[in-house]
Formats: sequence, structure tokens, C-alpha cells
Amino acid sequence: MTILTFTLIMILGAFLAGFIGSLSGLGGGIIIIPLLTIILGVDIHYAIGAALVSVIATSSGSAAAYVKEGITNMRMGIFLEIATTIGAVCGALLSTVAPTSFIAVLFGLTLIFSAINSLRKKEEHIVLESSPLAKKLKLEGTYPTHDGEVVHYGTKNVIGGFSMMGIAGMMSGLLGIGSGAFKVIAMDNIMRVPFKVSTTTSNFMMGVTAMASSVIYIQKGYIEPGICMPVVIGVLFGAMVGAKVLVRTNPKKLRIFFACLIFVLAVNMIYNGLNGKI
Repeated sequence: MTILTFTLIMILGAFLAGFIGSLSGLGGGIIIIPLLTIILGVDIHYAIGAALVSVIATSSGSAAAYVKEGITNMRMGIFLEIATTIGAVCGALLSTVAPTSFIAVLFGLTLIFSAINSLRKKEEHIVLESSPLAKKLKLEGTYPTHDGEVVHYGTKNVIGGFSMMGIAGMMSGLLGIGSGAFKVIAMDNIMRVPFKVSTTTSNFMMGVTAMASSVIYIQKGYIEPGICMPVVIGVLFGAMVGAKVLVRTNPKKLRIFFACLIFVLAVNMIYNGLNGKI
């Protein structure tokens, strides 16, 4: 396979990854890593490095829009980034010494969890009274609705959410994914933050988390420009097209279809990992 053919395949695959990731809400890394490792035979560490770079690019673009709309809770995001950054560095260091088969199996299990979580019915809940620690840290906030109203909300269980964020960061650094599912659980289920705020704040945090772990991958030589450049270009364009398609389609049916696709990829990763093919 020539370099040009390899690059074109990566751009097309990354475009599909960004497209599917945008429609499913799970990010492009979940498609990029199986594409590079299983189909193109790239070492999983280089695949993770490329996925992390794509997470930084996509998060930076979409997070700016959410911040401008006033939905993202930046104070909460910056506070929780302390935990995710520490976790991401630890996960990246662990990834460089862990067996590739272990990473592949763990990646597959995480994909299954993320796919199931994406199908979960999201219920909006508003906590009016914050916990004492949340008040002290000023983590409560507001967000605008489509009707122009301003919704006030509070937060609970800051320590539990902070701890879960550490796990989310570790998974991000170890597997090269945004770990959005874990971050949303930390804010949505544990801290009782409204779902709309938790998803946008999670998106805001993904880029910083990926940046922290990518430093380790750069030091280890796992960030290869020849792989990262076509991946970033493809994912960015795929995510842009996916966002436009999402507005005109039924998101529930799309999530079911892509959850099944992701489940198949997860089983494939686990199988290859257990058989030592990755």
C-alpha cells in the first residue's frame, strides 16, 4: 500500500468516524482506533495518539459555540478538569506500559458501555438547592432555553463527581477517547447537573483532558504527524456534516443504528485483543 493510498483511506475513514461520532454523540475516537488497528494494522499506541489529537480539534471547535450560547458551566468545568487532567496523565503513563491486548479488551468493554449509555433515556432534572461545598465553590449556574428564559440550577455531591472525573480522565488517557459517557455520568447522575449543561460542559472539558494525556504520547513518540493530520482533517469535516444531518433526521433511530454498529466494533476489538492480534 502506497503512502497516498494509506492517507486517502485514513481521511475517508476519519470522515466517517467524525460523521458517526457526531450523530451518535460518542465522538470520533471510537471509530478511528478500530479503523487504524484492525483494518490498517497501525500499532494501537499510535492510533490512540491520533484519536487524542482529533478529540482536541473537535472539542475546541464545538466547545466555543456552547460557551458563546451560555450553556457551558465554565467554572465547574475548570474545577473538574483538575481531576480529569491528573487521571489523564496517569492513564497515558499506564497505556505506555500496559499490554496492547489489555488495552484492546478494555477499549471494547468501554465501547459497549458508551453505546448502552447513549441509548439511555435522558431525563432533565433541576436541583434548586446546592450542597454546602457546591455553594462554597460557586458551582451553581444558569442556562438559556429556546424560549429565551433563564433556568437556574444547583449541584450536589461534588466529591463524588470529582472522583468520577478522575476515572473519566484515566480512561481518556489510557484509551484515547473523550470519555464523554463517564463525564456526563459524573455531572448528570452524581452531581445532578441538568443534562444540557452536563453534555456541553463535558465537551468543553474533553479537549483539555486529551491535551494533558497527549503530552505523554508526544514524549513517547506516539504522535505521528503522518497519521494525525489526515485523521484530524477527516474528523472535522465529518463532524460538521454530521451536525447538519442530525438536525433533519430522527436522532433516536440514528443512535440505535450506530449503537449496534459500535457494539459490533467493540466485540471485534475484544476478540482481537483476546487472541493477541492487536
